Amino acid sequence: MRTTVKHLLLAISLGLSMPALAQEATVTLLPAGTQKIAKEIYGQFAEHLGTCIYGGLWVGPESSIANTDGYRNDVLQALKDLKVPVLRWPGGCFADEYHWMDGIGPRSKRPSMKNNNWGGTIEDNSFGTHEFLNLCELIGCEPYISGNVGSGTVEELAKWVEYMTSEDGTPMANLRKANGRDKPWKVKYLGVGNESWGCGGNMRPEYYGDLFRRYSVYCRNYDGNKLYKIASGASDYDYNWTKVLMENVGNLMDAVSLHYYTCSGWTGSKGSATKFDNDQYYWTLGKCLEIEDVIKKHCAIMDDKDPRKHIGLLVDEWGTWWDEEPGTISGHLYQQNALRDALVAALSLNVFHKYTDRVRMANIAQVVNVLQSMILTDTKGPGHMVLTPTYHVFEMYKPFQEATYIPLDLQCQKMRVRHEMNKDMDETKDDGYRTLPLISASAARTTSGSTVLSLANVSIDKASTVNVNLGDLQAKDVSGRILTSKSVADYNDFEHTDRVKPVPFKDAKLKKGQLTVKLPAKSIVVLELK
Repeated sequence: MRTTVKHLLLAISLGLSMPALAQEATVTLLPAGTQKIAKEIYGQFAEHLGTCIYGGLWVGPESSIANTDGYRNDVLQALKDLKVPVLRWPGGCFADEYHWMDGIGPRSKRPSMKNNNWGGTIEDNSFGTHEFLNLCELIGCEPYISGNVGSGTVEELAKWVEYMTSEDGTPMANLRKANGRDKPWKVKYLGVGNESWGCGGNMRPEYYGDLFRRYSVYCRNYDGNKLYKIASGASDYDYNWTKVLMENVGNLMDAVSLHYYTCSGWTGSKGSATKFDNDQYYWTLGKCLEIEDVIKKHCAIMDDKDPRKHIGLLVDEWGTWWDEEPGTISGHLYQQNALRDALVAALSLNVFHKYTDRVRMANIAQVVNVLQSMILTDTKGPGHMVLTPTYHVFEMYKPFQEATYIPLDLQCQKMRVRHEMNKDMDETKDDGYRTLPLISASAARTTSGSTVLSLANVSIDKASTVNVNLGDLQAKDVSGRILTSKSVADYNDFEHTDRVKPVPFKDAKLKKGQLTVKLPAKSIVVLELK
């Protein structure tokens, strides 16, 4: 890894600091308001893609891999430990080719289908509506159903809602009972299509807006179940899509989605998840933080039509997207997950916390074996599982769920990083340079009354002393954990499952209303103050 001469010269000319000079930062906690960090910010996403479902979540009841009714026991426990609040399914692009009736009834009689979006895999539909909704009950999370608008019909989606949520007396309720489920499930979140501007139908926003109005009429509330209807929203910088939906759909939708990937482009190589240089590392963190500007611009458009913020903005796909690991199946998007990805997760979550007055949910892509996943598995008996560095960030950040956001003022050194990748992916300014703060922070008052503080130092090679002014907070005790490793490229695999894992953190000291934290390079620390 290296810091390039052009970066150094640029930093000097701008009066900014390079990582090697990053030594001190100040965080000042401001008075807390009433803004809650919705637990759904920590949502997950499971698509029929590669081995996310088959071999990841589901192995079937006859598998030699330890399972409960077909669900992998190790993955089940890991997701319970994570306190997953909401799980989105069945896609993604897969959603707009999925016909739900193929995935109900006796598994031996379900037709197979070809997954045209992801590698041409033949799927047997053994994981369908019952399997997904029962999984959500097992891990204690809300289901988020993405409905088929691209290749489906209004009738098909309307009947799916009826099948899942109607009590009795309707044709679909009777069919559900015949398939072994007497009582309906509670299904709150319903996505009306996915990426309708692209793989979900290649539509114009005006056309999709009219479709949403039509579909939403027939997706009804049954027997006390109230749907939260989500419009298929924009890809990152497409602000016109949001504008048109706000004008043409408005309060007929409960929320609109937003997708944002830390990715260098959609053609050619995206780079390796584990083999990258200094420039690529800092580019990644600059790109991930640009989501804040994207959120602010979409929120401004929404505020113009909805100043009381009734309509939510859901970042229901986000995360890193690298090249597939060598030797894996093309189209299955299996990638490793390094400490660099964990830093992307921490920085992104810290951004989401600031905008939960509008951002009501976020779903990282994806939960198992796909893109920036929580968990990696293999499908060979007896089966192996590994928790990724990103999983550990989500686990460390659990106290933020439903906590009251504490705004803060952060003063730290910054560097300018050049964007040298695919220009079609962003709206970089200043001749293609971004400003990257070397410290990221977030704070909140937890439901138990303590204060949680997250700090991340993105510098590869220099520790930082962070002085935290606690304001009116009366804290007597501080404890916490740290996630770091020898290299930002370090990752966990089946032979080295704990190379990157949280350990107790001892370098935080309280004295007279001041917290001093010795924050190592390339580290994420979460502290609890009581």
